[in-house]
Amino acid sequence: MALTAGRKIRVLVVDDSLLARKLIIDGLNQSPNIEVVGYAVNAADAKNKVKQLSPDVMTLDVQMPGLTGMEFLKQLLPEHSLPVVLCSSLNLGVFDALHAGAVDFVHKPDQTHSNEAFIATLTQKVQIAAHARVQGFAAAPERAAANASRLPAVPPLGTAVTENIIIGLGASTGGTEATLEVMKRLPEDIPGMLITQHMPTGFTQMYAERLNKLCRMEVREAKDGDEIRRGLALIAPADLQMRVAPVTLGKYRVSCRPDEKVSGHRPSVDALFYSMAENVKCRMIGIIMTGMGQDGAHGLLEMRKKGAYTIGQDKESSVVYGMPGVANDIGAVMTQASCKDIAGVLLRHLRNK
Repeated sequence: MALTAGRKIRVLVVDDSLLARKLIIDGLNQSPNIEVVGYAVNAADAKNKVKQLSPDVMTLDVQMPGLTGMEFLKQLLPEHSLPVVLCSSLNLGVFDALHAGAVDFVHKPDQTHSNEAFIATLTQKVQIAAHARVQGFAAAPERAAANASRLPAVPPLGTAVTENIIIGLGASTGGTEATLEVMKRLPEDIPGMLITQHMPTGFTQMYAERLNKLCRMEVREAKDGDEIRRGLALIAPADLQMRVAPVTLGKYRVSCRPDEKVSGHRPSVDALFYSMAENVKCRMIGIIMTGMGQDGAHGLLEMRKKGAYTIGQDKESSVVYGMPGVANDIGAVMTQASCKDIAGVLLRHLRNK
């Protein structure tokens, strides 16, 4: 059901906890743009309510009795192309559910995440999800790992190609799986990569561990002072700004610090890209992928002005064509490609230089 101007976003809340349901329902109903049209207490109840109520967006608890969030989405999304925002504690199941087609996720309240912050973030992500492009159901994670090992062999690039070059990649909504689509098609000796993905505290380490299992190169959460080197991809830690520091003794390193937000985010893609434009004196490549807003667009433009090769995800394959769309509109993107083709574009560029 397409949203028309002035119509409220109809939301179905799925959670087996009475307290959590009340918090979410009361919180979302405070928004003038959102109407909670119903709730469900488990997957079976939710399937019936989706048919009865035709919501625009569904919020889904990752951990419920019976079907997991991933198993539920495997059944739901082939029949109903419904944007889903996950509500999760610090749990690996959130990545399984994102892999199954959920649009985004919000960290449930705990000692460090207040009810107010949770509702504010959930409200924002529900409004984004209402306009998101729902991706088709992907293979289950265990099959994805097996499929990754059966991908066509990617020959090493060789030292001559991978030395003296740094790759930066930024993404937000829809980016966890989009980034994986790129990374699993790259060789183990890829030039040093820096990845900024908007994500709550605690989840970036789990995300890095997941990519490390599914990809050929080493992937881990960045630490302040980490060296940037070939065969290593560093994920910006949640709630810290990851930047490239000026070269010291011939080596580039990252700084990861609790600096001010940039473009409304910490970590920020713009913070990474601006630092690359300012401090990287060797060759560099910038990639901007799916996400709401414009974080990274202007930083990518600065990279291009400094001679970087820049790639933007195309509209058709983006869950939200915000960040790459703005980047393309302002002239920051040299080449647009689909999520599945970005790796090929990157490798051709590296091999032809």
